[in-house]
Amino acid sequence: MHAHDRFLPEWFSRIRSRLITLPRFQRFAAWGHSEVSGLLTTVLRGLPSGAALILEVGDSESFISRTMLDAPDSGGKVSEQLLDGQQRLTALWRSLNDKFEDRTYLIGFEEDPINGTTKLPYVYGQARWYRDGKRYPIWTDVPDECWKRGFIPIKLLCPSDIKEEIDHWIENAIPSETEDKFVAYKEISSLINDLRTKVREFNLPYLALPATTPKEVALDVFIKMNTSSVMLSTYDIVVALVEEETGKSLHQHVHALATAVPRASDYADLPSLVLDVVALRQDRVPSRVGYRGIDYKRMLAEWESVKKGIGGMVTFLEDECIFDGQRLPSYTAIPIVAAMWQHLPSQPDSLGNARHLLKKFLWRAFLTSRYEQSSATNALQDYRGLRRVLVEGAAEDVVPILNEDSFPIPTREMILQADWPRRKSIIGRGVLALTLKSGALDLADGVRATVASITSKENPREYHHLFPDSTLEDAGVPDEQSYRSLNCALITWRTNRVIANKDPICYLRERVTNGTLGEPELRYRLRTHLIPHSDLAVGYEGLSDHERRARVKTDYPAFVEARSELVVRAARAACEGRSMELSELFPDEQ
Repeated sequence: MHAHDRFLPEWFSRIRSRLITLPRFQRFAAWGHSEVSGLLTTVLRGLPSGAALILEVGDSESFISRTMLDAPDSGGKVSEQLLDGQQRLTALWRSLNDKFEDRTYLIGFEEDPINGTTKLPYVYGQARWYRDGKRYPIWTDVPDECWKRGFIPIKLLCPSDIKEEIDHWIENAIPSETEDKFVAYKEISSLINDLRTKVREFNLPYLALPATTPKEVALDVFIKMNTSSVMLSTYDIVVALVEEETGKSLHQHVHALATAVPRASDYADLPSLVLDVVALRQDRVPSRVGYRGIDYKRMLAEWESVKKGIGGMVTFLEDECIFDGQRLPSYTAIPIVAAMWQHLPSQPDSLGNARHLLKKFLWRAFLTSRYEQSSATNALQDYRGLRRVLVEGAAEDVVPILNEDSFPIPTREMILQADWPRRKSIIGRGVLALTLKSGALDLADGVRATVASITSKENPREYHHLFPDSTLEDAGVPDEQSYRSLNCALITWRTNRVIANKDPICYLRERVTNGTLGEPELRYRLRTHLIPHSDLAVGYEGLSDHERRARVKTDYPAFVEARSELVVRAARAACEGRSMELSELFPDEQ
């Protein structure tokens, strides 16, 4: 097999006539705008960009196909299927035909670092957006404004007959005050023609598999070519294998799942979640090794049950006040919950007991070290144990994660060391999750932590230092102690801006003064974050620098110690599957 030359106009002609298509199992266009700009710059500088791989088509197509993105859906008889090169050709086709809704690609010029007397072309992707029916920024579509900024639209280089469009753009790009417009026209025209020549002469060679190539061989070549350069994910390969084995599209199934359970993708990458759930359901490790043995026919036959499990998982997480992946303490737990859904009984009392078991499992996954290492193997062991409890009536001690001797509920010492929840620390995020489960009312507006309030784009929640980091830094408290989960509360960005870096007593007094319900309501709101009011209500007005620093070094440890005791009580309740009653957590404040 050897490479054949094929220049860009020929590629575009075949795409335009629908003579070349993509096997349906191919992943969709995945390149970002930086990759598109980089490829276009490569083309304009006359540099190579590797080779493509096609499968020739005889009397019938070997694989069910689809057209490239934004390409015609009808045309001549398909003669080739593109196995490798989709991302490059899609980027070239869409950019040169101006098919990107959110970007317009423009050619600029920069100084050649080797030869300072020449300019090198580069491509820049200008972001676009709509407002009141107009596409912004407007200057991008105004030739003289575009040229004034030193840019030429990449669409003028499209290898087709667009002379009239090019002439119109050049004429409108020349400033009205230009004395010799003919000379200016010739200069711009020459520049564009030189660039168009680069595009016309861009060679994207290809390797061709003959039409007689068996499907399994073509598929094997496709996988090996893509994985050798780490271009395909495990999911991409599974999609291809599912297509080969079942003749059905996993892409279509996952897309339908995303429509049916739209919130699932808020917690995890949906394709990866699907593979992990299916692997567990088939008693396999949820990892690349386990995926290789998945029975794909069984997977599709049980698809409705898989979908129901993922939907149930979302509802269960929301009930436990876990609202999104950004604050999810441990991903490993959620495929297990989804996979277990098929085993839940329908009888109300039995169902209640099963949900109680899953709560205990979930919070131990969020508050112990069980999934810090060997998480995939441990996940399968825990799934098998949970299944035995629900299906066979086994005792709960068959579930490894429920063994408190091996995986104890976090102690006060462990809670004190819990990391800042924005970082991907299981226990650090677990502590924050406990506060959300406790209610986490905003300190200013009193809004409860819900799906809507936590995922709000207009008034998002932010991670707030209860003791300001600037105050702690000034007192010589190191960052690793300032950035502890116990010093964090999730509040709205508006409240965070109002509180800023004020001493706790200052912003607490302001909340009481500005609120209509007074100090009792403020104390209650603090309790919903598992925050002890008396230990937080400290301030340093009127103290000298020396006195303030000494007080901070005393007050801050006392605060985190007091809060750690509350968190330990909450952790115990959650890991035992019990509801978290504030009266139980704050017995001295009732």
